[in-house]
Order: sequence, then C-alpha cells, then structure tokens
Amino acid sequence: MGPFDSDTFTLSSLTAAINEADYAPRRLGEMGIFDEEGIATTTALVEKQGMSLELVPSQERGGVGQVVNADKRKTITFTAIHLPTTAAIMADEVQNVRQFGQEDQAQAIEAIVNRRLAKMAARLEVTNEHHRIGAVKGQILDADGTTVLVDLATEFDITRPTQAFALGTATTDVRERALFTIEKIEEGLGAAAFSGVVALCGRDFWANLIKHPKVNEAYLYQQSERLRADGREAFTFGGIAFERYRGGVGTTPFVPANRAYAFPTGVEEMFISRYAPANYADTVNTLGLPMYSSSEMMKHGKGMELEAQSNPIHLCTRPQAVVELS
Repeated sequence: MGPFDSDTFTLSSLTAAINEADYAPRRLGEMGIFDEEGIATTTALVEKQGMSLELVPSQERGGVGQVVNADKRKTITFTAIHLPTTAAIMADEVQNVRQFGQEDQAQAIEAIVNRRLAKMAARLEVTNEHHRIGAVKGQILDADGTTVLVDLATEFDITRPTQAFALGTATTDVRERALFTIEKIEEGLGAAAFSGVVALCGRDFWANLIKHPKVNEAYLYQQSERLRADGREAFTFGGIAFERYRGGVGTTPFVPANRAYAFPTGVEEMFISRYAPANYADTVNTLGLPMYSSSEMMKHGKGMELEAQSNPIHLCTRPQAVVELS
C-alpha cells in the first residue's frame, strides 16, 4: 500500500480531524455570544420587521378604533463567505519516516497530516474571529483590511449609534456617558430584554479609561488584588463591563486603538454564525460544519495536496443596538 492510500486522506476523516484540531480561539469565540448552526444552503435570510408604536387616541364608547397596520417586513439575503486554504504533503516528507515504539508508517503519516491541519485550522479560526468582530463593528472586511464584504448598516438601512466619551478631558462625567450608551442600546433593542452590557476596548481607549480621574479610583478598588499580576483585567463601571480586546493580525488590531464597541448580552440570536456546506459533491445539501478538509493526489504521485475551508456567515441581527465609543 502506498503512503497516501490510508483512510487518513478521505474527506470524512480529514474533516473530522480539522474540526477536532487544537487552536486558540479568540475572545469572541471564547465568550460564546454567537449562536452557531450549520445550514444546508449557501445563503441565510434575515427578516427585518420594523414595528412602530403609537399612542391610541381616546374615543367615545362604540366609536371607531385606531387602525393598526401590519408590520413592515424586509427580507435580507446574506451569502456565505468562502475561506479556502491549501497545503501540501510531499512524498519526500514520508520517505524516511522512522517507526517509533508501536507507531507504524500509517500512524506517522497521520501525525504529519494532523499537524498540518492544526495550522490550517488556526488560520481559519483567526479569520472567523476577524469576521465576528466585523459583525460587532458593523463591517466585515476581507483579509486586506479595506475590502468590505458585508456592511450591516447598509443592509439594514440604519445609522450606527455612536457615543463620545471624551476621555482626554479630566472633567468628563464618564458615568453619565456610560448611561447615555446604555440608553442608546435600549433604544436600538426596542422591546427586547437584555441581561448586561459589554464594551470591547482598543488599547488607547482602555488606557485612557482606566487612568481617567473619574474612573481610576473605582478601577483601583475593583482590581486591587489583581493589579500586581495583570492590569488588563475587565472591570465594570456605570453598568458596562469594559474589557481590553486583544487580537489582530500583524500590527493591525481587530479593534482600533482609540475605539470601543458596546453591545448588550443575553439577547436571543443577536449575534449568529451560520456555516454553509463545502463546495464538494459529497457535501451538497448537507448541514454545514465549521471547517472542511479534503485531499487530492498530485501529478505523478509526488505528494498529496490538502485543502481546508470554512464557509461562514457571521452577523449581528440588531446592529442598531451596538454603540461605537470614541
């Protein structure tokens, strides 16, 4: 049997392996605020149902009541974003593999494959995290950091709310600015209930917040026992849990240094992740998985080419309830 004839290289085996690969999920993945499901199509539909409430004028008993019209509905289609990666395992890599203990040649080749899949899984997960933070910010950008893949404000026809915190001014009432932020979130949610508010902060926003004269005392009180270890721990002020977001690619942070994004927690399906099937014949009309991997023999049997892909749709279904802080 040739080194690449093992069951290790089947679509099902590779896909199972890459979804079990160890990777370091970034903060939004760890928080678990995105409701994740697989879908059998490459598109997801979101229905916008705008309901306006009006006061009902009084009438004489038996008089004509106020007409209540049906809610206006708008269906928005989002297409899964195709994220492919490739790698190659050359025949020379397994030519002189030594057996160790009970490990046979097939097991050694499988170990090589799994290491390569782990690298591909980590790259796909970083990209998915980039798209998640884009859903929070309102714009999902491509890997170049400038090409807009999805603009939620345009799709939902809204203006994203903002709130200036003016942290460079010593007299700013930061607690009041936090209250203004929560009120804007409540306005964006309408009748929907929420359990709390989290703000993911860029580096400079965080630094200016914790040293602000109206905040520093509360920060030191909350963090007194932990400051010796790490001064980056999240803390709550004015009803908002502020947290310094760590993550980015190279020198480009996912959250701009002088910005923060505040959003409610505990809102059902406010943030969603839908995974479409891979573009393989075997996966047509099946429920999508977070990642897939497949293999193909190179010409003249010189090696095996691996492909790993993810086809996600990461969305915020209530973008008007996310406030950009400056």
